[in-house]
Amino acid sequence: MALTNEKKDKISLRTINLLSVIIPLAVAVLLGIRSKPYFGEWTQNLPALNAIINSLTSILLLLGLYQIKKGNRETHRKIMTMAFGLGGIFLVSYVLYHLTNQSTSFGGDGPVKYVYYFILISHILLSLVVLPLVLRAIFYAWNQDFKRHVKMVKYAWPIWLYVSITGVIAFLMISPYYQR
Repeated sequence: MALTNEKKDKISLRTINLLSVIIPLAVAVLLGIRSKPYFGEWTQNLPALNAIINSLTSILLLLGLYQIKKGNRETHRKIMTMAFGLGGIFLVSYVLYHLTNQSTSFGGDGPVKYVYYFILISHILLSLVVLPLVLRAIFYAWNQDFKRHVKMVKYAWPIWLYVSITGVIAFLMISPYYQR
């Protein structure tokens, strides 16, 4: 018995919902691991790699917007697929870093401390919000449901851009406090 498109869509959207819960929970569990395995000194460079990935993602998001505004759907699709791929690489790198290294505390004080924590907390909370939005936006685009894609992107795109940019800012602010 073949599945109808409607049933396939329901299964896909349930999978997106499940991933949107499982991924943050898995990251939270990994962050809570006290005894960290040692994979080598190279893992200490992963936050810098993550900042580079976030910077590239921000650029791709802006280029993707530019291309779709110009009507270049195919170029837009390729650029946004690269941005999504970078998101996957970022997630693996982020998990690997936090699996193998203790968390770093921000060492600044005064008003800069409040700025840092505002950026960090908003970054973390919105990264949780943006995951299901981006997954849905991509799902709709791949299924050529551009009406729902555009509707979803109105929310997903600015949040994704904010999360990418604030990831870089948070890294730059905390980087002097990393242990070497």
